[in-house]
Amino acid sequence: MSAEVEFAPSGFSAAGPPPRPAGNIAAAALRFGSLIAFAAILIIFSLTAPYFLSIGNIGNVLGQSAISGVLAIGLTIVLIAGGSNVVTGGIDLSLAANMGLSAAVYASLTQLGYGDATAIAATILTGALIGTVNAIAVVYAGIVPLLATLAVMNVVAGLELVLTGNTVLPASTPLLSALSASDPFGIPVLAYVLLGFTAITTAIVQYTPLGLRLYAVGEFPDAARAAGLPLRRLLAGAFVASGVSGGIAGILSVSYLSGSTTGAGEMLLPVVVTALLGSVFSRRLVPTVTGTLLSALLVGFLVNGFQLLNISSTLVSGVQGVLILIVVSATTLLRRQEA
Repeated sequence: MSAEVEFAPSGFSAAGPPPRPAGNIAAAALRFGSLIAFAAILIIFSLTAPYFLSIGNIGNVLGQSAISGVLAIGLTIVLIAGGSNVVTGGIDLSLAANMGLSAAVYASLTQLGYGDATAIAATILTGALIGTVNAIAVVYAGIVPLLATLAVMNVVAGLELVLTGNTVLPASTPLLSALSASDPFGIPVLAYVLLGFTAITTAIVQYTPLGLRLYAVGEFPDAARAAGLPLRRLLAGAFVASGVSGGIAGILSVSYLSGSTTGAGEMLLPVVVTALLGSVFSRRLVPTVTGTLLSALLVGFLVNGFQLLNISSTLVSGVQGVLILIVVSATTLLRRQEA
């Protein structure tokens, strides 16, 4: 059973009053409009850009979307467990900085002569520790997530500068070489990593009791509390999982760039936009892992199409801003109607 189900408070029927027709029409227009827009982008670029829909180019888009996709999926877990209000609910602004520090840890350890196993363990542990700090600040100290993760972001970015000296640390190991390679069809290994990570996370978040509890905590905290669910522990676990995603993205970043990076903070806005846009690809306009993957690919195909047409990819930022404004406005209006 998918996690996209309705939860109802104890003692009440999940049926409730019938949904308003206007709300149904608006929700359907938003949901199917996003799919239509995605299809239109593919059709337009396939007709105007050479080799746009070739297997190699599609694989290239998947590979280029791997790092931001993994980060956005980590943020999606926090959005699910924390709720849709990004100020008082689910948000993790430290993810991009997390990736930067994790990449620096991996590159530093390889330069010191440690093997891939040690570097991987330390990198994922770094991400998990950052997620744990977020969890403690938000869940146990009661700091607003927006402010807590913003503060952690600045601390983590400072630690990265101290570790790297604001320089790129090159790295080369057998694992990094394998991750940066392509298969016989020209599809990057990172594309398979993104699809595999999405499949595993989807299976856990959307099709297990744990995932159902995360949705319950985020959407209906009072009902979840009445049902005896450990709200604080589940929310804390979501932040830790997000931190682990940052660590994994750090490894992918090192393989993609052959070293650490000093510009990880620039990925924050695209990652947040990708995670928030993912809700338009779900049946009930809620965050889902598969929706986030589609959102990441939408952005990836936009950038790729612009590059093939020799159009400045900086225009994508403007398109992303318009899309997120439309999505947030539409979902807010729909929720007001449902209330």
